Amino acid sequence: MTSMSAENGPLHTQESLTAGFAACGVQPGQTLIVHSSLKQIGGWICGGPPAAINALLAVLGDEGTLVMPTHTSENTEPSYWQHPPVPEAWWPQIRAHTPAYDPNTARTRQMGLLVETFRTYPGVLRSAHPVWSFAAKGKHAAFITQGHTLEVEMSNDSPLGHLYELDASILLLGVSHSNNTSLHLAEYRANMKKGYEEQGSAMLVDGERQWVTYTIMIPDSDDFPTLGTDYEAEYPQAVTMSMAGNAITRCMKMRPIVDYAVQWLEKKRLNV
Repeated sequence: MTSMSAENGPLHTQESLTAGFAACGVQPGQTLIVHSSLKQIGGWICGGPPAAINALLAVLGDEGTLVMPTHTSENTEPSYWQHPPVPEAWWPQIRAHTPAYDPNTARTRQMGLLVETFRTYPGVLRSAHPVWSFAAKGKHAAFITQGHTLEVEMSNDSPLGHLYELDASILLLGVSHSNNTSLHLAEYRANMKKGYEEQGSAMLVDGERQWVTYTIMIPDSDDFPTLGTDYEAEYPQAVTMSMAGNAITRCMKMRPIVDYAVQWLEKKRLNV
């Protein structure tokens, strides 16, 4: 049962959400990556998260593809954890006993109820990265999720790169550009100083669970809200803004905002 209640607003159905998403700019045949806060819709959704997912799939149709980030931040190096931190004495045990990443069972963390529901849907494919995975359902699901190795992370050969290649669209449902994962692709592409760290995850290697260490570029979304505000101010026609219930919703093409973000980051982060 969701936390939404009739006291917070009107009743929403799969049919009313379908109409609302279409009004927000979702179209048949799109490849669409969705970032969401379902509670921002307000009111009471008849059927809960599945109704919202079914509504998105209904608008996209048989030729469309629905994508969501399904990140698993609990499968990371525990010495970096801050929200909350864990005692140093636990770190070796966490590294030794965290279950290996399994795309079929690994729960998402802080990604929202819509994402956690979507990853379990019939026909959904999920990429193999133990931390930065993406789930997809529809025409291009296999292409989007394939080849997501440790080294790829969120770069050109990741699901984000594949989405860019497919000329995908972005839907921000009740969230701001701070949740716009596509902008991490711009971080990889930008010619600027980047930070790196040694990361670790539990994985299956030749059928056996191992704690694997690897180097990643440290993603940083702190300035994404400002980046998004600047983009909308310079290109107001590029973003369709509407309401889904009480949720402010933005729909836009991925390529233009990623290309803009590359130049914006190169100027604003000043290579320092």
